[in-house]
Amino acid sequence: MHLIETAELAALLAAGGAPVVVVDCRHDLSQPDWGRQQFAAAHIPGAVFAHLDHDLSGPVTPQSGRHPLPDPGRLAHFLGAAGVAADIHVVAYDQDKSPFAARLWWLLRWLGHARVSVLNGGLAAWAAAGLPLQGTLPPRSARPFTVLPGLTQAITTAEVAHELAAGRILLLDARAADRFAGRNETLDAVAGHVPGARNQPFALNLDGDGRLRTAAALASQWQAVLGDTPPAQVVAMCGSGVTACHNLLAMEVAGLPGARLYAGSYSEWIRDPSRQVATGPA
Repeated sequence: MHLIETAELAALLAAGGAPVVVVDCRHDLSQPDWGRQQFAAAHIPGAVFAHLDHDLSGPVTPQSGRHPLPDPGRLAHFLGAAGVAADIHVVAYDQDKSPFAARLWWLLRWLGHARVSVLNGGLAAWAAAGLPLQGTLPPRSARPFTVLPGLTQAITTAEVAHELAAGRILLLDARAADRFAGRNETLDAVAGHVPGARNQPFALNLDGDGRLRTAAALASQWQAVLGDTPPAQVVAMCGSGVTACHNLLAMEVAGLPGARLYAGSYSEWIRDPSRQVATGPA
């Protein structure tokens, strides 16, 4: 179950039977401390906080993008300390549109943990339903988290360049159309996109309330995008490997599993000035 609705999560928490760990992934790229501050003020009861930069990413290096993948052992330690083990259903949420929750969803599957869902509509949907919030932090018991064979895969910059040149992948960039085209760039030093990539903004997966569209609607949308390309030949990217996970989540919900993540994404691509950059629409 890749998505969970607010009423379903509320029922799970109220029942207290099936073990659930709720993880608050709220983040603002321009205000890195915003999510932690919001979590301290109010969050879904029993939730723990995961910081995109500190918990869901590794250290930035001169060769990496802005949000490199974390070390698997370090991430496993964080998850175990949060109370996640093999029998635990993890529910990730952020403010509304779920790009940061989707990052945790992907990371857990990368470590072989299948029991993970994204709260559809995030905290905004939870609050709109009149469900309770809390500002306290209850004690939590650590559990052993074991890394298993991954349920999803990442692809490196070298592999992207090679596979693109050979025409073996469909590279889809989840950034907004203006940034893809090289306009209004505020996060990366060089504006534009990877030559050969196509633009597929993650916002297209959402309805007007910040919720993912229905599985049927997403299936229709993504089948039109893919055409004859099988999902296994799709590689998702964005600015730093975060919103790309939203496209991967949408494909899974649509029944189109098997796409891979270009984890370094555009911010890693431009680290090497010898790599070409394109501008303009796809």
